[in-house]
Amino acid sequence: MIHIVPILRDNYCYLLEGADKRCLILDPGQVTPVESHLRLHGLTPVGILNTHHHADHIAGNTELKQKFGIPVIGPKAEQAKIPHMDKGLVENDLLSESGIELTVFETPGHTKGHIVFYWKEKSALFSGDTLFSMGCGRLLEGTAEDMFSSLQRIKSLPPDTNIYCGHEYTKSNGDFALSIDPHNQDIQNRQKDVIRLQNNGRPTLPATLESELKTNPFLRAADCAAFALLRKQKDNF
Repeated sequence: MIHIVPILRDNYCYLLEGADKRCLILDPGQVTPVESHLRLHGLTPVGILNTHHHADHIAGNTELKQKFGIPVIGPKAEQAKIPHMDKGLVENDLLSESGIELTVFETPGHTKGHIVFYWKEKSALFSGDTLFSMGCGRLLEGTAEDMFSSLQRIKSLPPDTNIYCGHEYTKSNGDFALSIDPHNQDIQNRQKDVIRLQNNGRPTLPATLESELKTNPFLRAADCAAFALLRKQKDNF
């Protein structure tokens, strides 16, 4: 089971539940909501996963590590930037814990060492700040070439893959997507669904990769030059 835990202003932390109510905590940028969710559902954390080093994804690491005596696991390339990391991961590493089997993909662009986690059994990708629903991460450390290549890696996954992103940016991303492709019926329908979900206080995630391939302008970019232009337009949107 995958638990969605809203934290901070618009972040999501995820609890990946495996056997015997044991779970992995992914990108805990805040402690209190995570602990509340653990108690509410009777979950026992056995590890902390990080997609990248930004504070809104790792700020809860130290307190949760100390309280539960669990390891911090994240991108090996960012080990110096993530305090108290116990294990660094690289491309195609396999992580197995409590019946949870995750594959690691390196997806530089937002940061140089960003990674994502693919849970094949659940058809789930935890994309951090690489891929958002109808959007992608800003190029804060990497290049357009880095991010375009990372998105191509994600595009190769099965279309029924559920995308669990690091932020609730879907409405604003949809506004941008409509400004680029205003007559796209798939984007129009997705945006209506997003507004309905938000009006009911529900997350807009997960989104399927199949839906993203129809609605996400960054995944639909024909080449890196087109992607780079879109990213600049979105930065100024």
